[in-house]
Amino acid sequence: MSKDAVDTAKATASRTDASRRPADAGDAGYSKDLKARHVNMIAIGGAIGTGLFLGAGGRLHDAGPALAIAYLVCGTFAFFVVRALGELVLYRPSSGSFVSYAREFLGEKGAYVAGWMYFLNWSTTGIADITAIALYTHYWSFFTDIPQWVLALIALAVVLAVNLISVKIFGEMEFWFAIVKVATLVSFMLVGIFLLATQHHVDGQKPGLSVITDHGGLLPHGLMPVVLVMQGVIFAYAALELVGVAAGETAEPEKVVPRAVNSIMWRVGLFYVGSVVLLALLLPGSVYSADESPFVTVLSKIGVSGAGDVMNLVVLTAAMSSLNSGLYSTGRILRSMATAGSAPRFTARMNRSQVPYGGILLTCAVCVLGVGLNYLMPDQAFEIVLNVASLGIISTWVIIMICHLVFVRRARAGLLTRPSFRLSGSPVTETVTILFLLAVLALMWNDPEVGRKTLLLIPVIAILLTGGWFAVRRRVTRTAEEELKSLTR
Repeated sequence: MSKDAVDTAKATASRTDASRRPADAGDAGYSKDLKARHVNMIAIGGAIGTGLFLGAGGRLHDAGPALAIAYLVCGTFAFFVVRALGELVLYRPSSGSFVSYAREFLGEKGAYVAGWMYFLNWSTTGIADITAIALYTHYWSFFTDIPQWVLALIALAVVLAVNLISVKIFGEMEFWFAIVKVATLVSFMLVGIFLLATQHHVDGQKPGLSVITDHGGLLPHGLMPVVLVMQGVIFAYAALELVGVAAGETAEPEKVVPRAVNSIMWRVGLFYVGSVVLLALLLPGSVYSADESPFVTVLSKIGVSGAGDVMNLVVLTAAMSSLNSGLYSTGRILRSMATAGSAPRFTARMNRSQVPYGGILLTCAVCVLGVGLNYLMPDQAFEIVLNVASLGIISTWVIIMICHLVFVRRARAGLLTRPSFRLSGSPVTETVTILFLLAVLALMWNDPEVGRKTLLLIPVIAILLTGGWFAVRRRVTRTAEEELKSLTR
């Protein structure tokens, strides 16, 4: 067979395969204004957040230098999830992302669970973000007299306005947020490498391996603390799946997505693992605390004035970025669900700028409840919502891997064609990832203070999801029947 004949056959197969792909009604009406640089930086922004800038301090104190291994292990599984999602995106780009894929491969019930658990994740994360923003703003004396709930409400209003203007403005905002975070990390790593290379004393001792060996080694408190911080480490990687949502609003997902996904692994290795290794080589884990960014701890020990102000601004930026991303992604996910009947109809509405404002406003409404939580319980608001959000992100990642398993099975049966950009090792890779995520969930029971209470919420969430499904199932069935009729006319 000639080369032209082969190319023609491939093109015909591609068109035939494309014709069999179910369209998502929720994809209609979006602009394609996100550029390659926006998607790349959204991927970076998803990989770098308050989990590293702030959370690493408390985790280093609890788990010791082995935290770097925890970040590497969790980062590897996070990469598998995003790689699987990237393959699904190239098969069929959709702003509904994994909810749209769950609808195709798991049915409407799967899409319903995926969408609402993701909404639970981001709406509660949004509450955590506005709480964090208010707390970080109180760092400066100028804002200390302003109530925490007022600052939380102002932050929510600003990010809401940005999201409602246009997707291009969202992309630009995320681009510059990511630039700030990357520049900060690179600057710190250069300082840390300089301190190691020159053997400059930090807090009265030379940096290096002796800092680890002289203070209990890799596991100064044993293995269990490392296991217990896994939940927080997983949450630190939450938002990596934003690449899949953003692909629905870029003109060339087949070029942009593979680059963005492939770059995640080395970013995880460099920024997360590299930073934690440097922190462990510079100071003992016992010196770090949950109340202060570990980067501020190091810089203050070597006499860098203003380190607290700079890092507080960066952490504030990271929280704003997270809130921005949450409103963006839930708006798109809810619109995909609404067009199928499993979310309120108003969440399908779009404004003149082609932004799904209905879904964004619904997420904001939950965040307003968070403003009330800041008013009633300002000291506990952050911890309460953070643990609920962790259930949402773990369930979302598990659903993505299950979708990919079904996708590969159908491809092997000849029902569809896999793109050249693939997750390797299926079905072993998906199965091991799912088991790991479920193990992290189960091991939370060993933490009676926080983890056990979080797990006890699972039956409550299951009851709410079941009740919600019975409330919407008739509308879902009716919507599917109407869509089928329109296709057969």
